[in-house]
Amino acid sequence: MYSQVTTKPTSGPDRQTGDLYRLLVDRVLDYAIFALDPQGYILSWNAGAERLKGYSPSEIIGKHFSIFYPPEALAADRPGEELRIATETGSVEDEGWRIRKDGSRFWANVLITALRDDRGELVGFAKVTRDLTTRRSAEDALRQSEARFRLLIKSIQGYAVFMLDPTGHIATWNEGAERIKGFTEDEIVGKHFSVFYPPEDSDKPERELHVAKATGKSEEEGWRVRKDGSRFWASVIITAIYDAKGDLAGFAKITRDLTERRAAYERALDDARRIAAEEAGRAAAERTAAELRSLSEQLRVQAAELERQRSEAAGANRVKSEFLAAMSHELRTPLNAIGGYAQLIQLGLSGPVTEAQLKQLDRVQRSQQHLLSVINDILNFSRIEAGKLTYDIHPLLVRDTIEAVAPIIEPLTRNVGISLVVKECPPDLAVHADHAKFEQILINLLSNAVKFTPAGGYIFLECGADGNSVWLRVRDTGVGIAGEHLETIFAPFAQVGRTLASPKEGTGLGLSISRELARGMGGELTAESAEGAGSTFTLKLPRADVTEVHASHY
Repeated sequence: MYSQVTTKPTSGPDRQTGDLYRLLVDRVLDYAIFALDPQGYILSWNAGAERLKGYSPSEIIGKHFSIFYPPEALAADRPGEELRIATETGSVEDEGWRIRKDGSRFWANVLITALRDDRGELVGFAKVTRDLTTRRSAEDALRQSEARFRLLIKSIQGYAVFMLDPTGHIATWNEGAERIKGFTEDEIVGKHFSVFYPPEDSDKPERELHVAKATGKSEEEGWRVRKDGSRFWASVIITAIYDAKGDLAGFAKITRDLTERRAAYERALDDARRIAAEEAGRAAAERTAAELRSLSEQLRVQAAELERQRSEAAGANRVKSEFLAAMSHELRTPLNAIGGYAQLIQLGLSGPVTEAQLKQLDRVQRSQQHLLSVINDILNFSRIEAGKLTYDIHPLLVRDTIEAVAPIIEPLTRNVGISLVVKECPPDLAVHADHAKFEQILINLLSNAVKFTPAGGYIFLECGADGNSVWLRVRDTGVGIAGEHLETIFAPFAQVGRTLASPKEGTGLGLSISRELARGMGGELTAESAEGAGSTFTLKLPRADVTEVHASHY
């Protein structure tokens, strides 16, 4: 039944509009929408009201709307107060407990609007009620959880517990931190945590953050400085915090004041020394000194031996690198000859060649090319390891390099039934790089993706910029890499493979060489993957201004 205070249109479009409006209100299920007379008695009742409050229209129309209020609200005359406010101001909005027909309570959002006729006379009220019980329960649970967490942190008086953002600036502050370090929350939040370190330890803050990012956490004991300039001996743990995407969100830092414990330890040590001196006398002291001198000499000899071994190891490493380089050169000459003679035979210069012989010659050439690629990898690695690799770095257009590399890889992808998708690269995107080494990295990444992507799969190549860096991503739909192997794949001669059951040919140097080449050009090469979900390799290089590219051509 629709509101009795609404004047029904009698014909034409107005009547159609009125019918639609009544239908709209009657069919709303998520809101209780009904009308009250000026005294608060119910005049209409929609389907949403019946679903929300449990009364049918015949049960509720004609009753006072105060039936929905709990006893404590009735005692405070909340129904009457809400009608008075709506009459005076035009409307009133409230949240509170309401009662259904079965006596159960629900948390409601209520809007009561005064209805007046053309003369401004009050003819009743429109009342809209929404059930917010679920939202309130969630909000209450969240508030309780946050309150418990805040209470937990607040109750820790013996430790300074606070958060740092990824750059080391202080984001939170607890009472333990204020008690130990002397700063209030307003004074310290937003400042860099290096403010706690004495001048002689100015390099420690960044070093500790670096260790925490690399290993997960950093632990240390040392002197720290309070707000008043006094020093205290602190035990510090810094833990790297990552978000759901694996990006660094900041650091949790816990500091404990161990000044008293250190002082007690030093007093005990002093007492022990004094007692030892008194009991043992000068002879014991001399023996101790002699033992210390002997120990010092032993340490000196050991240090010299370690230095000798280190020097020998470095020499052996150089010899190894030189040997690999020499052997690579020696092997490339006959391999090139094998390839050349195979081509001459294929051309028929030594007589007719059968179809079977052509196939065999093709296998010889593929094997020769594979061995030559292996030797080239070893040669490149030996040059990198020996520090003899040079870089000719100048501004390059990224799109030119992609257009040069893609045609080299496309025949490989077609042969194995893989689709190579090269996304459009901005024409003004440029990098500082060595042209040949830039191409070599891309060829290595794309060739690697071909090896580990089954037929019917895809390889995507895309590029973009992020601040002062340009990134290129090679993403495949292959078998992926287990998380524990993501860094191992960059180790020299490592052949982890995307699955250990499917070994791939090669030296295991391609990714190692690619990362070293990227770093040699001031960039970085990283990998993201999950087993069975493909892999993404991201190459970052320093960004160049496109005008530098044009200038370098003159």
